[in-house]
Amino acid sequence: MTPPPGHFAAEHLLRELAPQVLGALIRRYREFAAAEDAAQEALIAAATQWPREGVPDNPRAWLMQVASRRMVDYVRREAARRKRETVAAMQMDALAPPADAGMGTEEDDTLTLLFMCCHPALTPSSAIALTLRAVGGLTTAEIASAFLVPEATMAQRISRAKQTIKTSGVLFSFPADRERADRLRAVLHVLYLIFNEGYTSSAGPDLLRLELSGEAIRLTRALHALLPDDAEVAGLLALMLLTDARRSARTGPDGELISLTQQDRTRWDRTEIAEGTALLTAALAKGSVGAYQLQAAIAAVHDEAECAEDTDWPQILALYELLKRMSDNPMVMLNHAIAAAMVDGPAKGLELLAALDADKRLAGHHRLDAVRAHLLEMAGDPQAAIRHYRIAARKTTNLPERNYLTAQAARLSDGS
Repeated sequence: MTPPPGHFAAEHLLRELAPQVLGALIRRYREFAAAEDAAQEALIAAATQWPREGVPDNPRAWLMQVASRRMVDYVRREAARRKRETVAAMQMDALAPPADAGMGTEEDDTLTLLFMCCHPALTPSSAIALTLRAVGGLTTAEIASAFLVPEATMAQRISRAKQTIKTSGVLFSFPADRERADRLRAVLHVLYLIFNEGYTSSAGPDLLRLELSGEAIRLTRALHALLPDDAEVAGLLALMLLTDARRSARTGPDGELISLTQQDRTRWDRTEIAEGTALLTAALAKGSVGAYQLQAAIAAVHDEAECAEDTDWPQILALYELLKRMSDNPMVMLNHAIAAAMVDGPAKGLELLAALDADKRLAGHHRLDAVRAHLLEMAGDPQAAIRHYRIAARKTTNLPERNYLTAQAARLSDGS
């Protein structure tokens, strides 16, 4: 046993190991829902015991052993319920793991689990939701926020996805080349959403959830290693790195949000920027430009500016024009309105925002009001800006964002 780690270190380790354990259980027992329950019980046991007793020398094997015992119990209960005690008794020895289960293998089933959750038997939205839950470890509320749907709707979607996986009889194995290509789009979107939730948490007292953004980068690196010639995989990894490079400058000493224009750019991670830029340059040279590469290019333009005033907004606007043709994402349209305002003036940006008012996907989302407040302030209408800053503050469930928006309203109210 090693000494007990700090809270963050233990939480990070468990988050990294969770999909590996779940994947191994599904591979062995072919029961998605039951495997998820067993993995969760093992994680709870670890979270309780490890801080007190220390981390085992092989934490993955420890989790597998505990979870496998739970699965054996599940198999026995199911056998009893179906009144097949005799057959079940004969199978128990084969199903039960040896005492050192998992000790001799360190195979990471995370990517296999990732592709399994994006199986064609599921709708794309259900596949993404299930993967965020099983691989990313996000709560149902966080996933609902990422999809801009009510939590109850998302809970039903995840439940149906688990049932579909169970009834489809899908094998837990890495897909062949053609099938893998079909599922890749959903896989990339999942990783994108996990990163976004880590970079700006949808709820809670902290702006950042480093374990999520870090896990998204780790998984995308693994995917890039597997598919080094795929330009969109490289583009997504570049986007994450170019964005994550600003992380340390996004919050102040008390965790308060610092806007992009006010950040100390000397604190940006130049190593991540260099790596992201190199990945993007190589991806663009392949000739097939996708949405993640365009978003990475936008992030690169921001990172290249030594100060906010040096930002090449015309180039960013041109990139968003291209991105709009590829994507019906309302957030892309929202960011396009900001870029248009920076190039053609706030009136143009406000005109573009008006077209988004009827988009149900943005109804109740704080960002629409926050952007409108910013553009109204630019347009010289402080009273309207104050009103929308306050509306946006009431809508957000992330405390640093709420405090920032409230502070913007107070600043205008004070006439400063």
